[in-house]
Amino acid sequence: MGEDGRKLIGVIGGSRCSPEEERLAEEVGREVARRGAVLVCGGLGGVMEAACRGARQAGGLTIGILPGNRAEEANPWVEVPIVTGLGEARNVLVVKSCRAVIAIGGEFGTLSEIALALRDGVPVVGLKTWQLSKEDYRADPIVRVQSPAEAVEKALALAEGGRR
Repeated sequence: MGEDGRKLIGVIGGSRCSPEEERLAEEVGREVARRGAVLVCGGLGGVMEAACRGARQAGGLTIGILPGNRAEEANPWVEVPIVTGLGEARNVLVVKSCRAVIAIGGEFGTLSEIALALRDGVPVVGLKTWQLSKEDYRADPIVRVQSPAEAVEKALALAEGGRR
């Protein structure tokens, strides 16, 4: 949780995304802001940029945890850029900063963030993202939703309980 009591909700997804994923991410960002939470992401383009745009347009706070060494690498909708110089290792910081994570679409970087979150007990809400299965693992650990509003509602509810 942020210093002012606002929940930090992560939005993860590809730096390149489909028009549908972009629309969903922007709506998720808007809803995160409307609900008074802070949006945390990797700070680059694609899903991250769309989510930040939606949040900022709705008056929300956006934090981008950047892989590189320059704050200027952040998308224009990141209000608080955090420079790490860690490359993809910054995915750990994105996940550990949040009370819950919303995954939208995504490639292998998103999959790594999902795995890190689940391993650390951070709830993951999925909107058109990875399906996880393993022969001896019956339940999908990702909470599946159908809409941006439902994604944020579930993430905030799961964030209430803290880490699993």
